[in-house]
Amino acid sequence: MKIVLQNLTKKFPGRGKKAQSDVIAVNDLSFEISDGELIALLGPSGCGKSTTLNLICGLEKPTGGRIFFGEKDITDLSPELRGVGMVFQNYALYPHLTVRENIVFPLENRKGKDRLSKEEMNARALETARLVQIEELMDRKPGELSGGQQQRVAIARALVKMPGVLLLDEPLSNLDARLRLKTREEIRRIQKQTGITTVFVTHDQDEAMSISDRIAVMREGVLMQLGRPQEVYDNPASLFVARFLGTPPINVFEGEVRNQMLYIGDEAVLAVKDVPDQPVWVGVRPEGFLPQKDGALSCELNRVEILGRDISIISSHPACTGQTLRSIISAEMRADTSDSVVRFALKPGKVFLFHKETEERIPFAAV
Repeated sequence: MKIVLQNLTKKFPGRGKKAQSDVIAVNDLSFEISDGELIALLGPSGCGKSTTLNLICGLEKPTGGRIFFGEKDITDLSPELRGVGMVFQNYALYPHLTVRENIVFPLENRKGKDRLSKEEMNARALETARLVQIEELMDRKPGELSGGQQQRVAIARALVKMPGVLLLDEPLSNLDARLRLKTREEIRRIQKQTGITTVFVTHDQDEAMSISDRIAVMREGVLMQLGRPQEVYDNPASLFVARFLGTPPINVFEGEVRNQMLYIGDEAVLAVKDVPDQPVWVGVRPEGFLPQKDGALSCELNRVEILGRDISIISSHPACTGQTLRSIISAEMRADTSDSVVRFALKPGKVFLFHKETEERIPFAAV
Protein backbone atom coordinates (compact mmCIF):
# COMPACT_ATOMS: atom_id res chain seq x y z
CA MET A 1 0.00 0.00 0.00
CA LYS A 2 1.47 3.34 -1.04
CA ILE A 3 1.12 6.19 1.49
CA VAL A 4 1.16 9.84 0.46
CA LEU A 5 1.33 12.64 3.03
CA GLN A 6 0.36 15.95 1.42
CA ASN A 7 1.07 19.20 3.32
CA LEU A 8 0.16 17.47 6.57
CA THR A 9 -0.15 19.82 9.56
CA LYS A 10 -1.24 19.24 13.15
CA LYS A 11 -1.67 22.02 15.72
CA PHE A 12 -2.51 21.59 19.37
CA PRO A 13 -3.93 24.47 21.42
CA GLY A 14 -1.47 26.14 23.78
CA ARG A 15 -2.17 25.69 27.48
CA GLY A 16 -1.15 27.79 30.46
CA LYS A 17 -0.23 31.44 30.83
CA LYS A 18 3.09 31.09 29.02
CA ALA A 19 1.73 29.08 26.06
CA GLN A 20 -1.11 31.10 24.57
CA SER A 21 -0.37 30.28 20.92
CA ASP A 22 -0.92 26.95 19.20
CA VAL A 23 1.77 24.27 19.29
CA ILE A 24 2.62 23.01 15.80
CA ALA A 25 3.47 19.33 16.20
CA VAL A 26 3.60 18.53 12.46
CA ASN A 27 4.38 21.35 10.06
CA ASP A 28 3.48 21.08 6.35
CA LEU A 29 4.83 17.54 6.02
CA SER A 30 4.89 16.08 2.49
CA PHE A 31 6.46 12.83 1.29
CA GLU A 32 5.56 9.49 -0.25
CA ILE A 33 6.10 5.98 1.11
CA SER A 34 6.29 3.32 -1.59
CA ASP A 35 4.30 0.09 -1.52
CA GLY A 36 6.16 -2.51 0.57
CA GLU A 37 8.70 -0.03 1.92
CA LEU A 38 9.90 0.19 5.52
CA ILE A 39 10.50 3.81 6.42
CA ALA A 40 11.69 5.14 9.80
CA LEU A 41 10.56 8.45 11.26
CA LEU A 42 13.63 9.52 13.20
CA GLY A 43 14.17 12.46 15.50
CA PRO A 44 14.43 13.64 19.10
CA SER A 45 11.53 13.64 21.54
CA GLY A 46 8.92 16.22 20.59
CA CYS A 47 9.85 16.33 16.89
CA GLY A 48 6.39 15.17 15.75
CA LYS A 49 7.13 11.61 14.67
CA SER A 50 4.56 9.90 16.92
CA THR A 51 1.97 12.54 16.04
CA THR A 52 2.59 11.78 12.36
CA LEU A 53 2.01 8.09 13.07
CA ASN A 54 -1.23 8.90 14.90
CA LEU A 55 -2.38 11.00 11.95
CA ILE A 56 -1.72 8.10 9.55
CA CYS A 57 -3.69 5.63 11.66
CA GLY A 58 -6.52 8.07 12.42
CA LEU A 59 -6.05 8.52 16.17
CA GLU A 60 -5.46 12.23 15.47
CA LYS A 61 -7.19 14.42 12.91
CA PRO A 62 -4.98 16.80 10.90
CA THR A 63 -5.38 20.57 11.13
CA GLY A 64 -4.51 20.74 7.45
CA GLY A 65 -3.33 18.59 4.57
CA ARG A 66 -4.39 15.19 3.23
CA ILE A 67 -3.43 11.53 3.64
CA PHE A 68 -3.73 9.02 0.79
CA PHE A 69 -3.52 5.23 0.84
CA GLY A 70 -2.85 4.41 -2.78
CA GLU A 71 -5.14 6.75 -4.71
CA LYS A 72 -7.77 6.87 -1.94
CA ASP A 73 -8.06 9.92 0.31
CA ILE A 74 -8.47 8.47 3.82
CA THR A 75 -7.99 11.73 5.76
CA ASP A 76 -11.53 11.69 7.16
CA LEU A 77 -11.87 7.91 7.40
CA SER A 78 -12.28 6.42 10.88
CA PRO A 79 -9.31 4.35 12.20
CA GLU A 80 -11.06 0.97 12.01
CA LEU A 81 -11.76 1.44 8.30
CA ARG A 82 -8.19 2.28 7.26
CA GLY A 83 -6.80 -1.26 7.26
CA VAL A 84 -3.94 -0.32 9.57
CA GLY A 85 -2.12 -2.44 12.16
CA MET A 86 -0.68 -0.48 15.10
CA VAL A 87 2.00 -1.61 17.57
CA PHE A 88 2.37 0.63 20.59
CA GLN A 89 5.43 1.36 22.70
CA ASN A 90 3.93 -0.25 25.83
CA TYR A 91 2.54 -3.30 23.92
CA ALA A 92 -1.05 -2.59 25.15
CA LEU A 93 -1.89 -6.29 25.64
CA TYR A 94 -4.93 -7.41 27.62
CA PRO A 95 -3.46 -8.98 30.79
CA HIS A 96 -6.48 -11.22 31.51
CA LEU A 97 -6.42 -12.80 28.03
CA THR A 98 -4.12 -15.51 26.74
CA VAL A 99 -1.74 -14.91 23.85
CA ARG A 100 -4.21 -16.63 21.52
CA GLU A 101 -7.07 -14.46 22.75
CA ASN A 102 -5.01 -11.29 22.41
CA ILE A 103 -4.13 -12.13 18.82
CA VAL A 104 -7.68 -13.12 17.90
CA PHE A 105 -9.25 -10.03 19.50
CA PRO A 106 -9.07 -7.73 16.40
CA LEU A 107 -10.93 -10.37 14.36
CA GLU A 108 -13.84 -10.79 16.76
CA ASN A 109 -15.54 -7.49 15.94
CA ARG A 110 -15.76 -8.09 12.22
CA LYS A 111 -19.25 -8.05 10.78
CA GLY A 112 -21.04 -9.07 7.60
CA LYS A 113 -18.96 -10.60 4.82
CA ASP A 114 -15.74 -9.98 6.76
CA ARG A 115 -16.86 -12.04 9.75
CA LEU A 116 -14.83 -15.21 10.39
CA SER A 117 -15.79 -18.42 12.15
CA LYS A 118 -14.07 -19.34 15.40
CA GLU A 119 -12.08 -22.02 13.59
CA GLU A 120 -10.94 -19.51 10.94
CA MET A 121 -9.90 -16.97 13.58
CA ASN A 122 -7.89 -19.56 15.52
CA ALA A 123 -6.24 -20.82 12.32
CA ARG A 124 -5.24 -17.30 11.32
CA ALA A 125 -3.97 -16.57 14.85
CA LEU A 126 -1.79 -19.69 14.77
CA GLU A 127 -0.45 -18.81 11.32
CA THR A 128 0.48 -15.31 12.51
CA ALA A 129 2.02 -16.66 15.72
CA ARG A 130 4.24 -18.93 13.62
CA LEU A 131 5.33 -15.94 11.57
CA VAL A 132 6.60 -14.16 14.70
CA GLN A 133 7.76 -17.47 16.25
CA ILE A 134 5.58 -17.58 19.38
CA GLU A 135 3.29 -20.51 18.52
CA GLU A 136 4.38 -22.41 21.66
CA LEU A 137 3.20 -19.52 23.88
CA MET A 138 -0.44 -19.42 22.77
CA ASP A 139 -1.94 -20.51 26.11
CA ARG A 140 0.13 -18.21 28.31
CA LYS A 141 -0.91 -14.80 29.57
CA PRO A 142 1.15 -11.61 29.05
CA GLY A 143 2.38 -11.57 32.64
CA GLU A 144 4.10 -14.91 32.02
CA LEU A 145 6.09 -13.59 29.04
CA SER A 146 9.35 -11.67 28.67
CA GLY A 147 9.37 -8.18 27.19
CA GLY A 148 10.52 -9.49 23.83
CA GLN A 149 7.80 -12.14 23.77
CA GLN A 150 5.15 -9.56 24.65
CA GLN A 151 6.38 -7.40 21.78
CA ARG A 152 5.99 -10.31 19.38
CA VAL A 153 2.44 -10.85 20.58
CA ALA A 154 1.70 -7.17 19.92
CA ILE A 155 3.13 -7.48 16.41
CA ALA A 156 1.11 -10.67 15.78
CA ARG A 157 -2.09 -8.94 16.93
CA ALA A 158 -1.39 -6.10 14.46
CA LEU A 159 -0.64 -8.52 11.60
CA VAL A 160 -3.51 -10.98 12.11
CA LYS A 161 -6.05 -8.73 10.39
CA MET A 162 -3.78 -8.58 7.32
CA PRO A 163 -3.39 -4.80 7.26
CA GLY A 164 -2.23 -2.85 4.25
CA VAL A 165 -0.07 -0.67 6.54
CA LEU A 166 1.86 -1.56 9.71
CA LEU A 167 2.69 1.25 12.15
CA LEU A 168 5.28 0.76 14.92
CA ASP A 169 5.61 3.43 17.63
CA GLU A 170 9.02 3.01 19.30
CA PRO A 171 8.40 -0.74 19.69
CA LEU A 172 11.86 -1.57 21.08
CA SER A 173 12.35 1.15 23.69
CA ASN A 174 11.33 -1.08 26.63
CA LEU A 175 13.77 -3.88 25.76
CA ASP A 176 17.36 -4.35 26.90
CA ALA A 177 20.18 -3.78 24.40
CA ARG A 178 20.69 -7.44 23.40
CA LEU A 179 16.98 -8.14 23.03
CA ARG A 180 16.49 -4.88 21.13
CA LEU A 181 19.04 -5.97 18.53
CA LYS A 182 17.41 -9.39 18.10
CA THR A 183 13.87 -7.98 17.92
CA ARG A 184 14.70 -5.36 15.31
CA GLU A 185 16.17 -8.10 13.14
CA GLU A 186 12.91 -10.02 13.58
CA ILE A 187 10.84 -6.97 12.63
CA ARG A 188 12.83 -6.59 9.43
CA ARG A 189 12.45 -10.31 8.64
CA ILE A 190 8.69 -10.18 9.19
CA GLN A 191 8.33 -7.02 7.11
CA LYS A 192 10.30 -8.52 4.23
CA GLN A 193 8.34 -11.77 4.42
CA THR A 194 4.92 -10.08 4.45
CA GLY A 195 5.75 -7.15 2.14
CA ILE A 196 3.59 -4.82 4.27
CA THR A 197 4.26 -1.09 3.98
CA THR A 198 5.69 -0.21 7.40
CA VAL A 199 6.30 3.05 9.25
CA PHE A 200 8.66 2.71 12.20
CA VAL A 201 8.99 5.54 14.75
CA THR A 202 12.21 5.75 16.76
CA HIS A 203 14.63 8.21 18.33
CA ASP A 204 17.44 5.62 18.08
CA GLN A 205 19.44 6.23 14.91
CA ASP A 206 21.08 2.77 15.12
CA GLU A 207 17.64 1.17 14.84
CA ALA A 208 16.65 3.43 11.96
CA MET A 209 19.90 2.91 10.06
CA SER A 210 19.93 -0.87 10.45
CA ILE A 211 16.46 -1.91 9.27
CA SER A 212 14.97 0.89 7.16
CA ASP A 213 14.78 1.27 3.40
CA ARG A 214 14.68 5.02 3.96
CA ILE A 215 14.74 7.36 6.95
CA ALA A 216 12.87 10.62 7.42
CA VAL A 217 14.72 12.87 9.89
CA MET A 218 12.35 15.27 11.67
CA ARG A 219 12.85 18.33 13.85
CA GLU A 220 10.09 20.41 15.46
CA GLY A 221 7.49 18.94 13.11
CA VAL A 222 9.51 19.66 9.96
CA LEU A 223 11.05 17.10 7.61
CA MET A 224 14.78 17.86 7.60
CA GLN A 225 15.95 15.12 5.20
CA LEU A 226 14.60 11.98 3.54
CA GLY A 227 16.75 9.29 1.94
CA ARG A 228 18.44 5.93 2.24
CA PRO A 229 20.30 5.56 5.55
CA GLN A 230 23.80 5.53 4.05
CA GLU A 231 22.98 8.45 1.76
CA VAL A 232 21.77 10.57 4.67
CA TYR A 233 24.82 9.61 6.74
CA ASP A 234 27.26 10.39 3.93
CA ASN A 235 25.48 13.54 2.71
CA PRO A 236 23.70 15.29 5.60
CA ALA A 237 21.70 18.32 4.49
CA SER A 238 22.27 20.24 7.72
CA LEU A 239 24.31 20.30 10.88
CA PHE A 240 21.30 18.94 12.81
CA VAL A 241 21.10 15.85 10.58
CA ALA A 242 24.87 15.34 10.72
CA ARG A 243 24.80 15.49 14.52
CA PHE A 244 21.79 13.21 14.86
CA LEU A 245 23.21 10.36 12.76
CA GLY A 246 26.33 8.50 13.71
CA THR A 247 27.77 6.54 16.65
CA PRO A 248 30.07 7.92 17.97
CA PRO A 249 28.59 11.32 16.99
CA ILE A 250 30.23 13.65 14.51
CA ASN A 251 32.93 16.00 15.83
CA VAL A 252 32.06 19.67 15.27
CA PHE A 253 34.58 22.52 15.14
CA GLU A 254 34.41 26.24 14.62
CA GLY A 255 36.33 26.95 11.43
CA GLU A 256 36.92 29.48 8.71
CA VAL A 257 37.42 29.39 4.96
CA ARG A 258 40.09 31.76 3.64
CA ASN A 259 41.45 31.71 0.09
CA GLN A 260 39.93 28.26 -0.56
CA MET A 261 41.62 26.78 2.49
CA LEU A 262 39.78 25.48 5.54
CA TYR A 263 41.24 26.62 8.84
CA ILE A 264 40.57 25.13 12.25
CA GLY A 265 42.18 27.48 14.69
CA ASP A 266 45.41 28.67 13.09
CA GLU A 267 45.97 25.48 11.12
CA ALA A 268 45.12 25.05 7.43
CA VAL A 269 43.65 21.55 7.48
CA LEU A 270 42.07 21.07 4.02
CA ALA A 271 41.93 22.72 0.61
CA VAL A 272 38.31 23.48 -0.34
CA LYS A 273 37.41 24.61 -3.83
CA ASP A 274 34.77 27.20 -4.76
CA VAL A 275 33.80 28.11 -1.19
CA PRO A 276 33.67 31.88 -0.46
CA ASP A 277 35.59 33.20 2.53
CA GLN A 278 33.39 32.86 5.62
CA PRO A 279 33.21 31.41 9.15
CA VAL A 280 31.78 27.86 9.11
CA TRP A 281 30.90 24.91 11.25
CA VAL A 282 33.16 21.96 10.40
CA GLY A 283 31.86 18.43 10.95
CA VAL A 284 34.31 15.52 10.86
CA ARG A 285 33.07 11.95 11.24
CA PRO A 286 35.08 9.87 13.77
CA GLU A 287 36.38 7.70 10.92
CA GLY A 288 37.55 10.82 9.04
CA PHE A 289 40.83 11.21 10.95
CA LEU A 290 44.16 9.74 9.78
CA PRO A 291 46.96 9.81 12.38
CA GLN A 292 50.09 11.24 10.69
CA LYS A 293 53.27 12.72 12.14
CA ASP A 294 52.97 15.69 9.78
CA GLY A 295 49.15 15.87 9.89
CA ALA A 296 47.62 19.32 9.51
CA LEU A 297 45.39 19.16 12.61
CA SER A 298 47.05 18.95 16.00
CA CYS A 299 45.08 17.88 19.06
CA GLU A 300 45.91 17.31 22.71
CA LEU A 301 45.90 13.57 23.43
CA ASN A 302 43.74 12.50 26.36
CA ARG A 303 43.66 8.71 26.13
CA VAL A 304 43.40 5.73 23.81
CA GLU A 305 40.65 3.09 24.02
CA ILE A 306 41.20 -0.37 22.52
CA LEU A 307 37.87 -1.58 21.08
CA GLY A 308 39.03 -4.84 19.49
CA ARG A 309 38.87 -4.32 15.74
CA ASP A 310 39.07 -0.51 16.21
CA ILE A 311 41.02 1.98 18.28
CA SER A 312 39.38 5.12 19.64
CA ILE A 313 41.65 8.11 20.15
CA ILE A 314 40.17 10.62 22.62
CA SER A 315 41.65 14.09 22.29
CA SER A 316 40.71 17.74 22.63
CA HIS A 317 40.99 20.91 20.59
CA PRO A 318 40.07 24.49 21.57
CA ALA A 319 37.91 24.91 18.43
CA CYS A 320 35.90 21.74 19.07
CA THR A 321 32.37 22.40 20.35
CA GLY A 322 32.48 19.29 22.53
CA GLN A 323 34.69 18.77 25.55
CA THR A 324 36.53 16.03 23.66
CA LEU A 325 36.70 14.70 20.12
CA ARG A 326 36.73 11.05 19.22
CA SER A 327 38.52 9.55 16.23
CA ILE A 328 38.15 5.90 15.22
CA ILE A 329 40.97 4.09 13.42
CA SER A 330 41.52 0.47 12.52
CA ALA A 331 43.42 -1.63 15.07
CA GLU A 332 45.76 -2.56 12.21
CA MET A 333 46.99 1.06 12.04
CA ARG A 334 49.69 2.35 14.34
CA ALA A 335 49.22 5.70 16.03
CA ASP A 336 52.05 7.36 17.95
CA THR A 337 50.54 7.97 21.37
CA SER A 338 53.82 8.56 23.19
CA ASP A 339 53.52 12.35 22.90
CA SER A 340 50.96 14.65 24.49
CA VAL A 341 49.96 15.89 21.02
CA VAL A 342 48.47 13.74 18.25
CA ARG A 343 48.34 15.00 14.66
CA PHE A 344 45.74 14.08 12.06
CA ALA A 345 45.19 14.42 8.34
CA LEU A 346 41.51 14.63 7.39
CA LYS A 347 39.67 12.48 4.85
CA PRO A 348 37.85 14.95 2.55
CA GLY A 349 34.85 12.65 2.10
CA LYS A 350 34.25 12.62 5.85
CA VAL A 351 34.48 16.40 6.31
CA PHE A 352 31.36 18.59 6.02
CA LEU A 353 31.01 22.37 6.03
CA PHE A 354 27.89 24.11 7.33
CA HIS A 355 26.76 27.74 7.19
CA LYS A 356 27.45 29.43 10.52
CA GLU A 357 23.96 30.96 10.80
CA THR A 358 21.55 28.68 8.91
CA GLU A 359 23.55 25.48 9.61
CA GLU A 360 22.77 24.29 6.08
CA ARG A 361 25.36 22.21 4.24
CA ILE A 362 27.95 24.02 2.11
CA PRO A 363 29.12 21.74 -0.73
CA PHE A 364 32.78 21.81 -1.65
CA ALA A 365 35.23 19.97 -3.86
CA ALA A 366 38.47 18.90 -2.21
CA VAL A 367 41.49 20.02 -4.21
